Amino acid sequence: MIFEEFNPSEDKMLKIIDNDGNVVRPDLFPDISDNTIIEAYKAMLYERVSDGMAISYQRQGRMFTYPSNKGQEAIHIAAGMLIREDDWLVPAFRELGVMLAKGVKMKDIFLFFNGSEQGSNFKDANRVLPINVPIASQFPHAVGIGYSIKYRKEDDIVFTFIGDGGTSEGDFSEALNFAGVWQVPVIFTIQNNQYAISVPVHTQTNSVNLAVKSMAFGIPGIKVDGNDFFAMYLVYQKASDHVRSGKGPVLIEAFTYRSEAHTTSDDPTKYRLKDEETKWGLADPMLRLKKYMEQKGIWKINEDELIKEYKQEVDKQFLEAENVEPYPLDDVFEYTYADLPDDLVKQKEEYREFLDWKGGRK
Repeated sequence: MIFEEFNPSEDKMLKIIDNDGNVVRPDLFPDISDNTIIEAYKAMLYERVSDGMAISYQRQGRMFTYPSNKGQEAIHIAAGMLIREDDWLVPAFRELGVMLAKGVKMKDIFLFFNGSEQGSNFKDANRVLPINVPIASQFPHAVGIGYSIKYRKEDDIVFTFIGDGGTSEGDFSEALNFAGVWQVPVIFTIQNNQYAISVPVHTQTNSVNLAVKSMAFGIPGIKVDGNDFFAMYLVYQKASDHVRSGKGPVLIEAFTYRSEAHTTSDDPTKYRLKDEETKWGLADPMLRLKKYMEQKGIWKINEDELIKEYKQEVDKQFLEAENVEPYPLDDVFEYTYADLPDDLVKQKEEYREFLDWKGGRK
């Protein structure tokens, strides 16, 4: 079992390829076809193109604050390839590739980051919860869903994600505690991208790593090279098998790096050095996978043509989002309570009056 070999208390990290694409653990290489590897690279490329264009739209003043996913694509696409149609995805806000794999459209993402209620209504995606910006509050939701799955004796599982900073929140520990007690079918992923905005990991915890936190709750934990697609694919494969078989939850620490700013309102030059960024750039997940594919002679991609095609598609979806009709006022208020509380009734009326006033000024 990889969970036994890579004991988090010994700070071991699962890695299958190095920065140059060389296989360093052939005994652990996952059972995956060349065509699947090619499709994985294409999916990572689509995520990166979409992500870069989202930043561009924000810089043009056409979208609000946006959190970049660059550098974390291996985690997202590996999970996206193994999550099933009826599995649940409970995201934070930096899981673009997993969301796309579940059927979420870039149009939905653009709507959300433009403040539209329709941006959380994923009509083409089954069992995807809305993007969750409050830190760590999605973890108890994931455990609750997992408990319902176990209660109904279904074989679906839950994928949920958090950043390294979220591990300092009470919701993180409370969720893992209940998950361990109830043995719910949930895969918890910590995307350790080294910084919670400007706060580095070493000021978040005195633990040897973040995966070791699983031991306090009696569940398996593992630290994985988050920039190694094959390592992430293997660990999600093994974790899915473990969880689906009724053996309870798993905690994964995906050791990665946030290549861009925390969000478009952040300036990472104020708290990290260029040398650090350059060093991590050599471990870029797409670069590593591309080098592996070239070595094995399975590089069959016209990347320039694909980028051009992806940009056209993403731009089309952005224009659709930019020109969407305003969402109904009721959508803001009607889907939380069975009976709207008095304070929200009052707030809704005040909002309606504001919209009438705003409309009258045109």
